[in-house]
Amino acid sequence: MCGIVGYIGQKPAVEIVLEGLRRLEYRGYDSAGIATLDLGQLNTSRAEGKLTNLEQKLKATPLTGSLGIGHTRWATHGKPSEENAHPHRSGDFVVVHNGIIENYLALKQRLVDQGHVFNSQTDSEIIAHLIEHHYRASQDFEAAVRHTLHELRGAFAIAVICQSHPDQLIAAKAGSPLVIGQGIGEYFVASDIPAMLSHTREMIFLNDGEMVVFSREAMTITTLDGQPVDKQSKTITWNPMMAEKGGYRHFMLKEIHEQPRAISDTIAGRINEDKDRVLLHDLNLTDDQLAQFDRLYIVACGTSWHAGLVGKFLIEKLARLSVEVDIASEFRYRQPLVNERTLTLVISQSGETADTLAALRESHERGGKVVAICNVVESSIARESDGVIYTHAGPEIGVASTKAFTTQLVALFLLALHLGRVRSILPSEQLRKQIQALLTLPRKLEQALELDEQIESVARQFMHASDFLYLGRGNQYPIALEGALKLKEISYIHAEGYPAGEMKHGPIALIDENLPVVVVVPKNDTYEKVVSNMEEVRARGGQIISISDCDSSDLHSASDAVFAVPTISDDLMPVITSVPLQLLSYHIAVFKGTDVDQPRNLAKSVTVE
Repeated sequence: MCGIVGYIGQKPAVEIVLEGLRRLEYRGYDSAGIATLDLGQLNTSRAEGKLTNLEQKLKATPLTGSLGIGHTRWATHGKPSEENAHPHRSGDFVVVHNGIIENYLALKQRLVDQGHVFNSQTDSEIIAHLIEHHYRASQDFEAAVRHTLHELRGAFAIAVICQSHPDQLIAAKAGSPLVIGQGIGEYFVASDIPAMLSHTREMIFLNDGEMVVFSREAMTITTLDGQPVDKQSKTITWNPMMAEKGGYRHFMLKEIHEQPRAISDTIAGRINEDKDRVLLHDLNLTDDQLAQFDRLYIVACGTSWHAGLVGKFLIEKLARLSVEVDIASEFRYRQPLVNERTLTLVISQSGETADTLAALRESHERGGKVVAICNVVESSIARESDGVIYTHAGPEIGVASTKAFTTQLVALFLLALHLGRVRSILPSEQLRKQIQALLTLPRKLEQALELDEQIESVARQFMHASDFLYLGRGNQYPIALEGALKLKEISYIHAEGYPAGEMKHGPIALIDENLPVVVVVPKNDTYEKVVSNMEEVRARGGQIISISDCDSSDLHSASDAVFAVPTISDDLMPVITSVPLQLLSYHIAVFKGTDVDQPRNLAKSVTVE
């Protein structure tokens, strides 16, 4: 998730592009760069770290010109560094890119064989080289970009300028956002509305498979095949803060709704063309090494620990490998039984969680291998692990984790499938079936998000409760824990999560007419048992909110409200059921007037013990 800004007009491009990048810095902040064209000369400036580092470089060495593109990066391929920062250049062409190119390794090898020399570890640089390659044959800037885009597989939004075409800017998208701003005698292009809002409120939203060619006087929008597209602009009435949040009231709500995209990005490039194998390029462990482990520890804190609990169900079922899940702050104080046949999997959104980092080091000291699931490239945990599975959630601004959690679940599912294959547990046909289910997940999440209005109504009904009980069974028990944690974090209402089968061993004493009970009850092997638990709650006057993919009369009769989610395989259902719980917590917190994005006493990343 990166920020793109482009400008063509009569004004100094650097000032406009920099201002746009500042408004998009929430989308990516590990490096930044700008390229401008002036008097037929293409110049670039790039810097690692925050945007202020680039601004300092530009003060020392200014760039001039009224045509420019810029980028703030959130690393996916290649560590945060100046050489991996955008824009990327090949010959006369400079490109900024947001997204993931799934087939970049094959394209890169082909270009290397043809004599191209690469200067970064990114997937994005191949776009500039491909455009240069096609331009040599056609001497047509627009045609070279079209040919290049047809070769790319994955998600992208790009902006391109060319030294030999000083009055043109080309942009296109497929799977990543891109918006056009219309001014008077000038045009803007950006990943999001905030970048352009101080210059124009007239916006055109590109659809996937569309390309726009700008000159200083006009623009032409076509499909990637060259068919003309007629699009009307829309007038944006948001204020700047609303625009930064994409029109959502809070970052948390925006991030809840970003989950289909984030999960698509986490899957991208990790499934082979035959859809019968998972590709984890950064795992850095051979199939033989993975097959020899006889124990797996999953170590994490908070929400990531809940993801780890789901991971235990996945890995033990799909790979038949014994898994223990530890809270990181306890792991190294109990002298864990780690040796060379032990794999430790650490999970951290930030990659800087102090207790998780200490657990990682403890595992290494005892001779074990460590793999991380992490959202931040080149974070401390990512650097010190033997291998890593990056989630591609993008920056998460809200303190209460949403899209980082569900992308962790997807990463764990991918790892479980991979382990199942290398351990000869999952035959190809079963693996293919699991992958097919995974590929439907983003659309199923979109359907779950359509419950938002219903959930808001139910939240209003229960906002005054002083306590909540969350119940789930099997792989839904960790989701009950996560739902309770979300409510505690942002609404300050006391909530507890329990395995539904444990209700009679204590929590049933709490149930009365004032206690809402949230039950996660998909139609699986334990459905009837959980419905029986719900009847026990009803018999004691408890109020029940149920989340299920089953539309049976017994479920409705036992519930005060039912959030009906789409059906998917039981292994992936925890991702789906997480969404209503996130929305329920969010809306209750909004009704109570708490600070949703920055709840009291909490920090986004816990970097001290």
